[in-house]
Amino acid sequence: RWAQNLWLDGRPYWGGLQMDEAALPILLVDLLCRKAPEAMEEPSRWWPMVRKAAGFLARNGPVTQQDRWEEDAGYSPFTLAVEVAALLAAAEIADEVAQSAAAMYLRDTADAWNDNIERWTYAIGSDLARQIGVEGYYVRIAPPETDCAASPLQGFVPIKNRPPDRSMEAATHVISPDSLALVRFGLRAPDDPRIVNTIKVIDALLRVRLPQGPCWYRYNGDGYGEHEDGSPFDGTGIGRAWPLLAGERAHYELAAGRRDSAEALLRVMEYSTEGSRLIPEQVWDAPEIPERELFTGKPSGSACPLVWAHAEYIKLRRSLRDGTIFDQPPQTVQRYVFEKRRCTIFTWRFNNKPRSIPCGKTLRLDLLSPAMVHWSFDGWQTAQDSNTWDTGLGVHVVDLPTEKLTVGRQIVFTFYWIKENRWHGADFSVTVE
Repeated sequence: RWAQNLWLDGRPYWGGLQMDEAALPILLVDLLCRKAPEAMEEPSRWWPMVRKAAGFLARNGPVTQQDRWEEDAGYSPFTLAVEVAALLAAAEIADEVAQSAAAMYLRDTADAWNDNIERWTYAIGSDLARQIGVEGYYVRIAPPETDCAASPLQGFVPIKNRPPDRSMEAATHVISPDSLALVRFGLRAPDDPRIVNTIKVIDALLRVRLPQGPCWYRYNGDGYGEHEDGSPFDGTGIGRAWPLLAGERAHYELAAGRRDSAEALLRVMEYSTEGSRLIPEQVWDAPEIPERELFTGKPSGSACPLVWAHAEYIKLRRSLRDGTIFDQPPQTVQRYVFEKRRCTIFTWRFNNKPRSIPCGKTLRLDLLSPAMVHWSFDGWQTAQDSNTWDTGLGVHVVDLPTEKLTVGRQIVFTFYWIKENRWHGADFSVTVE
């Protein structure tokens, strides 16, 4: 995997794990293979790198240790979108180098994670949903412990950069534009009712009107920015508007067929600069404080330039020229938007141990070491053994035939670790719902 950030000689600087950073290089390879095939030579040149990255995703996802803002762990809509898209892109490359078993597993995993995005991150019937007048919405991030809960309605997320007494919020109370990545990376259509609902919540809570047009905050309650009096961020503060997010919203508007809105948001990015024409991380969103050089709609004291924002601006320019999202992977759009592919398996792994499985699905156990699985449908009155198979990606898999079990039935299982020649010493169970 790639470290969170690096020194120029490649040594890691920060040790945080952001799963999107392991996935995005796969999507870059896929993009280059489609846009500049003459420069990419044979897929076999890139497969060793792609295999390592895809294997890392398969072994460690879908939960991320940090979201893209380098803050919280859990189920992030942005990270999930990138992971699923990368797994499908890697599967396509695997097919091209005759790695059919790996390709099949990567697609199965992508489908299984895609099927669970709403289970992990879409909150229905909350007080906020009722307040805004929508059925539900995607949350900013659902904490890792909700893998054993019914929905992200259960659980709290830490809010960084705020005083300790205000540093935790219910997961359903924290909203972010990050869920637009589900459209950007092709997992959901722009007119999907869940996306449309979330847009309403995003705009109600996170949109700010600036002289150059609308801009958005990272999430409600963000503390990363200057204080109210304009004094610098000192570990706490008030999050300000990010031009980057105007660019991301522009890509959504383009996908939704609203080109004029996308072009207007391009201008928001342009007019968020000063004489240098460098795009800042954040812009000042409050009354002007000239003595601190803080002017409404212009760069705050945050990083400038934010190269990430410049990259988004360049991609938006290209997308507007093409009339479509330049970096949107075609595999996800075809599979989930056009074909509306659903998954017949439901995955269980040690970093994601669901208590229940939807009726009609096969339970797949993803393990990091070869094992014999000892399992029973009748509370150990009878039992069977099944051996895992090697995906070639550092994951060992076994499918248990739960698809014909009726609601309320339970499967129990344990493991005999073959390399270590020992039993796991604990039982696990999953109930059909």
